[in-house]
Parts: sequence; structure tokens; C-alpha cells
Amino acid sequence: MARRIDVTGADGVRLAAWEFGDPAKAGPDPGEAAAPDAPGVLLLHGLMGRASHWASTARRLSARHRAVALDQRGHGRSEKPPEGAFTRDAYVDDAEAALEQLGLGPAVLIGHAMGALTAWQLAAKRPDLVRGLVISDMRASALGGASQREWAEWFMSWPIPFATLADVRKWFGEDDPWVERPNPARGEFYAEVMAESPDGWRPVFDPGQMLRSRETWVHDAHWEELAQVRCPALVVRGLDGELGRAEAHEMVRVLPRGRYAEVADAGHLIHYDQPEAWLAAIEPFLDSLDGE
Repeated sequence: MARRIDVTGADGVRLAAWEFGDPAKAGPDPGEAAAPDAPGVLLLHGLMGRASHWASTARRLSARHRAVALDQRGHGRSEKPPEGAFTRDAYVDDAEAALEQLGLGPAVLIGHAMGALTAWQLAAKRPDLVRGLVISDMRASALGGASQREWAEWFMSWPIPFATLADVRKWFGEDDPWVERPNPARGEFYAEVMAESPDGWRPVFDPGQMLRSRETWVHDAHWEELAQVRCPALVVRGLDGELGRAEAHEMVRVLPRGRYAEVADAGHLIHYDQPEAWLAAIEPFLDSLDGE
């Protein structure tokens, strides 16, 4: 089960956090909640994602941790203010507010893509709130303006509205020009961020807000903030993901306490492509933190 907890983010933006595990139980089995004073874990999805993308990971971790996933501003069930701030500072401040209001800190932050950038920027800003960091397939180098233009064109190519969820799964898993080979996991990932409307299925986010969010970080490199992370940090890459092996190893070198893991037969969406291998990569790291 997932229990919603409302959080107030920066500038009063209303955010939805989701705690996983059954609070009526306490035991060692996955899906049963750990004790209330168990180590905290905050999971941060990537651009266009939502907290429910972390459901299987959070339920597995909830046996020994208090695992909470956050719908970040503009995503999922959180507020999507038309004139709201979608800056790096806003996302980082939201995650900071979530840790403080939920009483999770010092917590382990697990972030995918943009959520990983938010996680390491918060770890650099508030080392007292973060005791460990998992970076999933996020680059520290600048992606540049061409990347932003490609994303804008990609959003325009979506055949919205989709008639059915099956059409969503097929387009994102097979027909999307960005798909090199059929990927059912990718189709499921995007089906999770669609909602039914009178004329069909549309994304729960505003693509314009996603581009605004992305605009604030694609032009800059983020090595300096990475070097300021003092807690243990695990860099995880999918073998076929967006983070190359050379850059991943450089990130590990720059991190004062960096470690490395890679998952075979996985692309950018590691936790969807290979969920068991993903967990096998991160659980020993979390166990090592619990032993410190």
C-alpha cells in the first residue's frame, strides 16, 4: 500500500509524498513497514516521472527503512502552478522541505536522472540531512542547447491524445523514434504518467513545464556540486543508458566517497528495465550505510 502525506514545498507549493509499506505490520518481509524510527529513504523520480515509478523499489526497502517517494512539483499528484518556479533551487528546496517535514533526515536519497541531480545538490547544500546518496543514470556534464531543442521536437511528435493505454504502451515501447528496439518496460513507464481525459489519454504533466525545468540545468555542468557531496555515494548506470562508463567513473573519482555499479541489459530506466538487478546493485550499498 502507499499512504499519501502532504508536504509544503518552496513558495507554498503543495507536494504529495507517498510512504510505502503497511504501517499495521512490522517485520522483515518486503512490503511490511519497518519501525517508525527506521532509517529514512527519500526517492526522487526524474523529469516526467512520478512517485509511483518507485513503488517496487520502495516496497522492497520498506522492510528495513522508512521509504518515501516524492511527487516533485509539476509531476504526479503535486501542484503544477502555471506561473510557478521550476528552477534548480525550487526542486532542491522542495526535497529539503520534504525531509524536514517528514522527519526523515538524515536520510539516504535515491534519485533517477533529474531527481539524482536534485539529490546531490541537496546533499552538497545540507550534509546534515543526507547520510547517503544513490545516483541513477544522471550525467554531471552539460548537455547543451541542441539537447533542449531535441526534447522540444520530441514532445511535439507525441500523438496526443492516445486512444487507449495500449496505444501509449505501444508508442513509447515500439513506435517512438527514440526507441532503438522494442522496450515494453519503457511503454509501462510512460503509461504510468498518463491520465484519462474526455478525448483520450494525456500526460499528467505539462510538457511546457518539463521543458522549463530542464532548461535550468542542461546548459551547465554540475561537477562542482558533486565534489561537495561528503556522504557515501553510489553511481549506478545502465549498460545502455545515457550515462557513459567513462563519465560515470569520473563522477566516482570526483565524489569524495564515491562508488560504482552498473546494470547489464538496462537503459536509462534502470529500475524498470531490470528491477531485480537494480535492487541487487543498491541494497549492499544501503546495508553498508546501516552498518556505519
